[in-house]
Amino acid sequence: MAGSAAPAPGALLCALLWAAAAAGGGPGGSPAPAAFGRVYRGAVNISAERVYAFAYRSEPGQVDAVRVYVNSSSENLRYPVLFVVRQQKGVLSWQVPLIFRGLYQRTYNYQEVSRTLCPSEPTPETRPSDQIIFVDVASMAPFNIAYELLVTRLENFQLETNRAFNFTASPSQPQYFLYKFPQDVDSVIINVVSDAAYPCSVVSVQDIVCPVYDLDHNVEFNGVYQSMTKQAAITVQRKDFPGEQFFVVFVIKPEDYACGGSVPSSIHGNANRTWNLQRTKSLQVTIVPSIKKSVYVQAMFFSFLGFLSFYLGSVVVAFVHYIRVQRKASAGRLSPEHGSGIMTSSHPISASTPEGSSYGAIDESSSSGGRQMSSPEHRPPAGSDTDSSVEEESDFDTMPEIESDKNIIRTKVFLYLSDLSRKDRRIVSKKYKIYFWNIITIAVFYALPVIQLVITYQTVVNVTGNQDICYYNFLCAHPLGVLSAFNNILSNVGHMMLGFLFLLIVLRRDILHRRAMEMKDIYTLDYGIPKHFGLFYAMGIALMMEGVLSACYHVCPNYSNFQFDTSFMYMIAGLCMLKLYQTRHPDINASAYSAYASFAVVICLAVLGVVFGKNDMWFWVVFSIIHVLASLALSTQIYYVGRFKMDLGIFRRAVMVLYTDCIQQCSRPMYMDRMVLLIVGNLVNWSFAIFGLVYRPRDFASYILGIFICNLLLYLAFYIIMKLRSSEKLLPIPMFCIVATAVVWAAALYFFFQTLSSWEETPAESREKNRPCILLGFFDDHDVWHFLSAAALFFSFLVLLTLDDDLDTVRRDKIPVF
Repeated sequence: MAGSAAPAPGALLCALLWAAAAAGGGPGGSPAPAAFGRVYRGAVNISAERVYAFAYRSEPGQVDAVRVYVNSSSENLRYPVLFVVRQQKGVLSWQVPLIFRGLYQRTYNYQEVSRTLCPSEPTPETRPSDQIIFVDVASMAPFNIAYELLVTRLENFQLETNRAFNFTASPSQPQYFLYKFPQDVDSVIINVVSDAAYPCSVVSVQDIVCPVYDLDHNVEFNGVYQSMTKQAAITVQRKDFPGEQFFVVFVIKPEDYACGGSVPSSIHGNANRTWNLQRTKSLQVTIVPSIKKSVYVQAMFFSFLGFLSFYLGSVVVAFVHYIRVQRKASAGRLSPEHGSGIMTSSHPISASTPEGSSYGAIDESSSSGGRQMSSPEHRPPAGSDTDSSVEEESDFDTMPEIESDKNIIRTKVFLYLSDLSRKDRRIVSKKYKIYFWNIITIAVFYALPVIQLVITYQTVVNVTGNQDICYYNFLCAHPLGVLSAFNNILSNVGHMMLGFLFLLIVLRRDILHRRAMEMKDIYTLDYGIPKHFGLFYAMGIALMMEGVLSACYHVCPNYSNFQFDTSFMYMIAGLCMLKLYQTRHPDINASAYSAYASFAVVICLAVLGVVFGKNDMWFWVVFSIIHVLASLALSTQIYYVGRFKMDLGIFRRAVMVLYTDCIQQCSRPMYMDRMVLLIVGNLVNWSFAIFGLVYRPRDFASYILGIFICNLLLYLAFYIIMKLRSSEKLLPIPMFCIVATAVVWAAALYFFFQTLSSWEETPAESREKNRPCILLGFFDDHDVWHFLSAAALFFSFLVLLTLDDDLDTVRRDKIPVF
């Protein structure tokens, strides 16, 4: 029978405790019986201490938590009141006034302290169990110190899924709560919000272990934690907690410097004084289920299938092109005479050239005579277009005997492609292939230490639990394995897939060109833009590496590895400008070594800009001077088609040119179109330099990338305008690529400027920008930027690849240079 059951051991102990307390409870004796919810007031000194006993009954399967509130009006730091709480499995102690240390050894004391005791674990028993708590109050003071004591049972200790809970906390009154995973939930997101940014707080997720680390000096000892101003979010997975439950701990920091705040003005310059600041913060916590595993699968299918559609589209276009070529072949090819007359309307921009108006100008016949070395009968036999190690430029350079005539040929008022494509095609092609091999070498040596470094970063985050190391969008950071934000890594797959697709497209064109050369096709020898694919291969590799390094950066985005995400963007922009210039200047483009050395200088400046660009005016002055001088030097080289020597006498020659052409006799520029481009380009670059000096933008990496992109867009617009002015055509494929590039870039930039985090600020301030996912419940705005930017770069590359396809049947001495 239930009525005849023996009393539980806990009940007997509780009865004995109450009996002893009734017989002799009080100071220096047995523990005084105490009740929950009642305020006990007393005084202690060196010869008197008090011991209180609290007993309560825990229901089966229930987790009970008890909170102890103490207060002392004394601010005497030499003789604090000591409180020791003894439980069944642990001891918790603190002193009042409770002292916290801040920056530069500043100290803060609090007279009111409230702590939650380690809760009792649920027992498998079917009957209630009795729990006892002893609270010892003591002091070494030779005089009485008054105190207050209040012990209460928490009614809302366990958080519920999808239910917001509001509470307050302070440095001396931290809070923590229990959460248990529901049966059908494997991952949850803890969302914490506050209306006020300060005081700075810390949110921690800890395992069910006692003691709970809930003070400023120990909250980082266990579990996962984030600093917080207005918003924080932590994703927690069931597999990380064998007990399928955890504590959510909230700690208010005594100072705000960890969150980007400043020390209160009233305590500046008083590091040795102890302050009692009232720092209370209202918080709201909501725990919501995270995405399921099926969403991961959907997101991966979406990413790969979306970019595989580009492969399908390329196959369709290639098949249609093959069908059209076969039809033309069956109908019979045009003769060279017909081919040369297809673009008879392609004339210089000026209708007529006054005799004697251009120094050293040669007529078309002399230009053709100068090209006789590159005629079919003087070319090497078919199939000799190989990269033999014994072939040097000196062996094949077709111009050593007329080296002195370069100044005459290249300074004509109207240049044609035949004037700048006089060198042997094999040597020029080999020169551009160095771009491809060099960028592969750079990619390998750059990527390996990057991968090693980000693995180390991710390991540190996982081991220490410090989520302030990496600047994620925590409201949309989906972990997978050891990776904290798998979605940010997966979204970079487009760069790699489309970069590889572009390499395949370039390879197809390269193979078709080689076959035409083997057949001694007249259209591939003296017609159209010279086909050199080395820069295109380098662009494809750069696009793939941008995806790899961007993924590495997003393993743990922070202040120390920002350059991983931008280094190859600089190279892509630079290679595109080089390719655009090389199209009509194949003989005088920059060498791979000088180009990559320039990119290295830019990356060094980007690193220095992030380190010194925030507060050091001297850096901006030096950078602006370098920027302006580099713009002028490059403009001079472009204007004089590489015939202006860059040596110690450059300043004297520049002064002479300015005096003779601008002061002594103000004459019309000889190369008007180039002059217009260079004037606009210099105005744009000088504007960037002035903007940098005045505003000193904090994101220097994006600032310098903006310089590259603006210069590329300016040069591309100039090229297309000049192409249309020269009565050249835009075929349907390049026209489609231009429109697609403009549309996709516009959409991509919209998502790029939706800032979701910023390593320029503190981690807590960065989290204020965090926003939920917007695509499939898996990808955020920055992931969409990754998708769209990959497509935009791919279309941009196709524009450069196909822009001059209309000139394939036009003689090179009919194609103008601009």
